[in-house]
Order: sequence, then structure tokens, then C-alpha cells
Amino acid sequence: MSEYDAVVVGGSIAGCTVATFLARQGARVALLERSPREDAYKVICTHSIQASATNTLRRLGLTEQIEAAGGLRNSAKFWARGDWIFPQPPPGVAELPYGYNIRRERFDPMIRSLAASTEGVDYLPGAAVIELLRDAQGRLDGVRALVDGEQEREVRARLVIGADGRDSSVAALAGLPAREKHNARFAYFAHYQDLDFPGPAAIGWFLEPGAAAVFKNDDGIAVVACVPHEDRLPEFREDLEGAYTRYLAALPEGPDLSGARRVSRIMGRLEMSNIRRRVSAPGVALVGDAAQASDPLWGVGCGWALQTGEWLAQELAGTFGSPREIDRALVRYRRKHRRQLAAHHWMISDFATGRPLNPAERILFTAAARDQVVARGMFRLATRMATPQRALTPRLLARAGWVSARAALDRARAAPTG
Repeated sequence: MSEYDAVVVGGSIAGCTVATFLARQGARVALLERSPREDAYKVICTHSIQASATNTLRRLGLTEQIEAAGGLRNSAKFWARGDWIFPQPPPGVAELPYGYNIRRERFDPMIRSLAASTEGVDYLPGAAVIELLRDAQGRLDGVRALVDGEQEREVRARLVIGADGRDSSVAALAGLPAREKHNARFAYFAHYQDLDFPGPAAIGWFLEPGAAAVFKNDDGIAVVACVPHEDRLPEFREDLEGAYTRYLAALPEGPDLSGARRVSRIMGRLEMSNIRRRVSAPGVALVGDAAQASDPLWGVGCGWALQTGEWLAQELAGTFGSPREIDRALVRYRRKHRRQLAAHHWMISDFATGRPLNPAERILFTAAARDQVVARGMFRLATRMATPQRALTPRLLARAGWVSARAALDRARAAPTG
């Protein structure tokens, strides 16, 4: 007989989300986390949660705690093709939908504490999965983990959930296939205290082919990231500090770092491949980066970890009495995951090739800098409030084309003659 309804491998955002929601539904959940530290957190991250996940945070009961900890509501603006795009709420609306910027140093222990204190969750720190177990019929039946680096423990469960990141051991052990696409950019970033840079909590530059971003967080600490094309990697390897500083200094209307104090080392991620896996099979499911790891330039990982954890729990509600019902729920989850995120991932992966903006994107960026209706449409896409199919409607595209054409005509009229 199974000891648990579900064993969740990975005690970060996605794992804690799905464990909490499942336990609230009455399931018995084992939550395994490789790190033995309760205050463990992910360091290499944008520390940004998209607006698409705010309702999940509300249902978890974390929004007030985030704001009390200094988390910032994260409106955004972007620089592209010589102009700023700064979406504003429509007349009569106080603010656009928002997510939160909060350092993982604060957020990870917060959500882990929530999960560990939820009735029905057994939290097992220091547990690294080394094998997936199967019953006599060959169905997945739990995991074998190495606890504290020395003691093996079997955890039997009706369902195994991989929430263990882009290099998921659960996905590898279960043989879930993946599609991987090369990312032609790399990233270096550092944390700065008291950066005096006006504007919203998230600011991005699309430089064709590079990019950069500033994410303001709690306690007056900002993440300042440069995301160059891979052609510049030798420059950064030869002189990291100098190359990082020069890259940021060349940003149009970029941040002045001279008055800020750097409070971290310059950290980097050189390989950021876009990975999308089959997110479920009989007896196993993936959430968060284990299911889909997209270019971190867009700050989607934290939000999608929350959302996919909730989606899986929603589909599994009331199914643990029957393996057949569990597997039907996993099929529904796989379909929802594909419907909601596959097109986003394709667009992100395509842009990560380092290509210049295509004609449609040039029209959209040009129009969004000049027209708030188009800017808000782009905002819905960038914050993942809508799928590309729903955000980029024929009506919006037609308006963008008209605004872009007017801009081209105005430039032609203003150009000197003779």
C-alpha cells in the first residue's frame, strides 16, 4: 500500500506550490528537498514573478506576506528600436495587473515554510532522489532517496511529481523526452544596493542581438543583468568586471552604477538552453522548470512554477482513489500546459537564437512606443496574462500596422530634403 498519495521531488517554488494545494485538497504528500537547509534559495534568478501568477499567490495566501517583506509590485517598461515602451493603465483604471519582485532569499523560505506547515505535507530536507520505484505491474510507485548523503529511504506514493528544475533527475529517470533549443545569449548579473534609477520595478533593453535588464527588489536591492550575444563571450571571459561594466555603460539611457554599492559578486549563466519536456506520463508529472525551462531574460520561471503547480493540483483533485483517474488527470494537465505555455515557449526560444527582430515584431515595438492600446497588448503578452494567440489579435495587429505606418510617414516628412 502506498505511504503517500504523491511524492514531490524539489522543495522550491513549483514543488511547494503543488504540495500545498494537494494537501489542502486532502492528499497525503511527501515533499523532498535536496538541500538540508530550510533557508536554501535559488541564487541565479531574475527574482521576478509575472502578473500571470498573482492569483496563484493570492490563493496560496502569500501576497500580504510578500508585501510585508518589501516585495515590489512589478510594472515594467522596455527600450527597443530607439524608443521606450511604457504601458499605462487605461482611463479610469488605477493600475495594470502586477506581479511581484522579491529576492529568492526571502521568497523561497517563505513558500517552503507554508508548504511544510500545511497539514498533510511531510517535509523531508536533505533528500536526493537516486531511483524511481515501480510496482509488480511496472507502474511508478515512489522513489528511493539518499538522505543526508548516507542513508537510503524508500518513499512509496501513487504519483511522482518532478519539481527539480531544468536538469530534472525525475524526468531523466522516468525517460520523459525533451526538446532543447540552443540559446545564443549568455547572462551575467549582480546585485546593487540603493541604485538610483527612476522607473518601474522591471526595465528591459532589447538591443538586437543582446539585451539587458534591471529588476528592483526588496530592501533597495536591484538585479542588474547584461545578456550579450555569445559572440562576446571571449571578451567577458578575458575581463569579466570590465566587460560587464562597459556593456551596461553603453545602454541607451541606462543605469548609472557609480552611486550604488555592489553587494554580490558578478554571477553568470553561460548555458541557458530552452527546454520543453513531455510533462506527464502514467504515474509521473513535471512542474516548473522541470517541465519547461525558457530563456530567463523574460523572467517567466517563477510565475510558471507557481501556475503549473496549481494547474496540476487542480486536475488531480479527487483522483487519488484510482490510478486510472490519476492518469486521466495527468493527460488533462498535459493538454492545459501545452495550451497555455507552448506558444509562449516557442516565441521565447525563437527570439533566443539571437536573430534581429522580424518585420512583425518591428511593427509591434514601433507602434507600442507610440500607442497605449498596442503597448497594453504587448504588456499582456510580456507578462503572460494572455497566450500569444489571445494577445496578438487581428485587431491589435491592424492597429499596430497603422500606427507604425504613420510613424514612418512622420519620419519621412521630418527628414531634411535637398
